Amino acid sequence: MTRLLAAIDLGTNTVRVLVAETDPATGLVPQWTDQVVTRLGEGLAQRGTLDPVAMERTLAVIRRYRDRAQALGATEILLVATAAVRQARDGSDFLARLRAEPGIRARVVSGEEEAGLTLCGAAWGLGPVAGTLALLDIGGGSTEVLVAEGARILTAVSITLGVVPLVERFFGGDHVAAGELAACRAHVDARLRDEVWPRVRPYRPATLVATAGTPTTLAALDLGLRAYDPARVQGHRLSPLAIERLTTWLAALPLADRARVPGLEAGRADVIVPGAVVLAQALAGLGLPTAVVSDAGLREGILLDSIGWRQPAALASG
Repeated sequence: MTRLLAAIDLGTNTVRVLVAETDPATGLVPQWTDQVVTRLGEGLAQRGTLDPVAMERTLAVIRRYRDRAQALGATEILLVATAAVRQARDGSDFLARLRAEPGIRARVVSGEEEAGLTLCGAAWGLGPVAGTLALLDIGGGSTEVLVAEGARILTAVSITLGVVPLVERFFGGDHVAAGELAACRAHVDARLRDEVWPRVRPYRPATLVATAGTPTTLAALDLGLRAYDPARVQGHRLSPLAIERLTTWLAALPLADRARVPGLEAGRADVIVPGAVVLAQALAGLGLPTAVVSDAGLREGILLDSIGWRQPAALASG
């Protein structure tokens, strides 16, 4: 039996919504999607708490998404909060406010749970991927890397390496200086080397699947899309050369010019460069020739998990 459900992915940088027809046998038929950069995690790395203004603008978007989802006929609205809420000292207080909102079922997930839900969404979106894959989820407040064979997760790592604290730490001005870019790369390399690769490299993943706003935006730019097209972004392969070309181009633009680049989502102009650094260093660290971009991720995984959808046998066997 199909049901119309809504998922809200509450991230450190972006709030995303998906309303979809759901079926445990076939998965999802999306009806409406949207996303807004609210920067919930603004200044979190320095203060350790959520900014009151950021909380209010985030709540305003969530309420708008709830109202639209209900108007479309969604019978449940499932909200999953990620890095900003789980890292903040007052995250439980904000979660209580979310749970008090009528019509919303809100929870916060661990980094490992987030990775598993994202894998579920990406697997549904991409279909069968042969062999062992690494999934990279570059978020606003954290980055998750897992290794899987089909539906079986072999290892999952979540580290506090998000694009919001990276931009706040390394990129303070209107222009990106060469020294800032180099310092960011060195920092990302060190974090991956010390916290991720010891648990990921032993499995020798054959494919890197990258999801979330950074890789999908870079894919859209690489394709020359003036308007975002999820069907074209899904499955697009980004090479190290393409990522480096886009990073160099975007870093050379003043922030105001970067914000006007066709295909670059509003509010992402300052975080796209550190996000591209994370993607480039992850790809280099795994020694793989391309990253496969998945437009489907956490939102889809939230809904698929809630209805008990499982990967087909052909995908689960790798």
